[in-house]
Amino acid sequence: MTPQDVQRKTQHVPRLAIESGTMNPRLQDVLDEANKVIVYEGTASEPITYKGELHVGVDLGTAYTVLAVLDESMMPIAGAYRFAQVVRDGVVFDYMGAISVVKALKRQVEQRLGRTIESAAAAYPPGVPLAEVRATGNVLQGAGIECSRLVDEATAASTILQIDNGVVVDVGGGTTKLAVVNGGKVVYTADEPTGGTHFTLVIAGAMHIPFMEAEAMKTNPAEQATLFPAIKAVMEKVATIVSRHVENYHPRRIYLCGGSARFPGMERVIEEVTGIETIIPGEPLFVTPIGIAMNNFAGELAPLR
Repeated sequence: MTPQDVQRKTQHVPRLAIESGTMNPRLQDVLDEANKVIVYEGTASEPITYKGELHVGVDLGTAYTVLAVLDESMMPIAGAYRFAQVVRDGVVFDYMGAISVVKALKRQVEQRLGRTIESAAAAYPPGVPLAEVRATGNVLQGAGIECSRLVDEATAASTILQIDNGVVVDVGGGTTKLAVVNGGKVVYTADEPTGGTHFTLVIAGAMHIPFMEAEAMKTNPAEQATLFPAIKAVMEKVATIVSRHVENYHPRRIYLCGGSARFPGMERVIEEVTGIETIIPGEPLFVTPIGIAMNNFAGELAPLR
């Protein structure tokens, strides 16, 4: 099984009032719908008849790039994603490759929608230099999409979760991003290297196999129980990163998302090391892309200076 064969799905949530101590009450409905409509690049899907306002988000991940489309109520109606190594540790290193990937996803989704995608929001890891933030927006522009807004990835995830208090931890391919939420507002963000790519490197080294073969093993459910002992140390490193950044905030709960959070046992290791209750709120891969899309509003353009 290759990474392309692995089905990944997500959910999005309409803008709803924050309920103290709870997540977005429609989160599961949104993620369930996303699982149906966000498909791997090239997968055949039925045309969509929708004439209302679109909210689009593009997530340039270290392992997967996702384009998600929401309707006026912030429910997902279409989307596409693909495995693409155009970002390294949260930084776009293959600029033309990134543009090509986004163009391909845009073309597939437009064919399904029967209309042009004109604008989208994008995201960047917390703490990266301004030049890298601009690069993320410029990738969209290079793909023929106006960048409406740029938001850090951890804050984007918190947009869909709509928690009142807690820590949102987005474990991506190359980095771990986190956002501390207090009173419904993000009060602290951080980003450090260590993510799913490091899982794959450990597997490749332990098994003496090529990277892509290790990636395929990592995403194959039949192999994951066997691989868990090898990558547990990387999970513990992620947990240590989280502990260090949140020690002054004393959160009661960690909300885990990102593609790497899909590996079985991840939340248990995080909870054991941090001592903080840790949950995965539904399918984690599309949480951030949906949150990004929720930040896309027609007529608003992001400053790229």
